[in-house]
Amino acid sequence: MRNRLELCSVLIYNARQSRGHNQDHLLERILFVQSERPRARRYPLVASIEITDVESETQINEQTCDLSLFGCGVNTQKPLPTGTRVRIRIVHNGANFVALGKVAHAGRGGRMGVLFTRIETHQHVVLEKWIAELREMCGITKKVRV
Repeated sequence: MRNRLELCSVLIYNARQSRGHNQDHLLERILFVQSERPRARRYPLVASIEITDVESETQINEQTCDLSLFGCGVNTQKPLPTGTRVRIRIVHNGANFVALGKVAHAGRGGRMGVLFTRIETHQHVVLEKWIAELREMCGITKKVRV
């Protein structure tokens, strides 16, 4: 079975054979976004999140639906466009987590995915603590290589 990257490359090549080159960029973007998968386990987490569009300073207050080491899912009625650079603040159990990120996807159904792009060291400690607590709550033990 081919890996995802090989499969995407084959699909892009085949599409180029049947379409004009002016549509190639759009097709490549669609295939890349569709092939992306979470890089780390997501844990269900309902917490308050403040999302600020870095360029316009527009701010929305919503709730997360899941959390991972690389990003979070957000339930929202007003998703920001994919690619929007954002500053986030998540409040959970009396602690704050602040990071920079970008909207990875904004789909139908009121869900938006945010990818963390910059996390300060002291903020990473907060995130790792939350993930450890969520992992424990879900009954998942960390794999240890021998």
